[in-house]
Amino acid sequence: MTLVPLTTIAIDRVESMLDSAFGSDRRSRTAYKIRAGTDFDPALSFAALDDEKLVGLIQCWPVRLTLDRGDTAPLLMVGPVAVLPNRQRDGIGRMLMNDMLAAASTQGRDRALMLIGDPEYYGRFFGFTAGRTGLWRVPGPVEKHRLLARGPDVVADAGVLGPRIAAIA
Repeated sequence: MTLVPLTTIAIDRVESMLDSAFGSDRRSRTAYKIRAGTDFDPALSFAALDDEKLVGLIQCWPVRLTLDRGDTAPLLMVGPVAVLPNRQRDGIGRMLMNDMLAAASTQGRDRALMLIGDPEYYGRFFGFTAGRTGLWRVPGPVEKHRLLARGPDVVADAGVLGPRIAAIA
């Protein structure tokens, strides 16, 4: 298994992988609305290759929490973490997460991370919790217990999650 920067993988291979992992209707999900109009962060997005076959990928996105009091809090949205269905018990997702978290730590960018995912998995292995996300709102449906965050700079205040675009960051 080899991890490479996601930018080295053709976009059609990435899209095919995401369709295989999440279905072709994935673009209607809340996560897509949260990060709408942004590009994934190339320094923290990776692909897992097994004999040159794309078997998994992770993307990270710049988002922000627009607080009800008027200011904003930057966050890094982790996900999707996608693995081919027939390889989902091979530890590929955990490897992708661990490598992304190590890169984020090395770059000093692990202070405010968030994702939408299984709280037992992401909590147990990576320290994500819903402890500070209870007052967050999102532009679409989400099970509140699946809205997770980690890092010392995660704000617990009420606000709306949305994209962090350079001009409005």
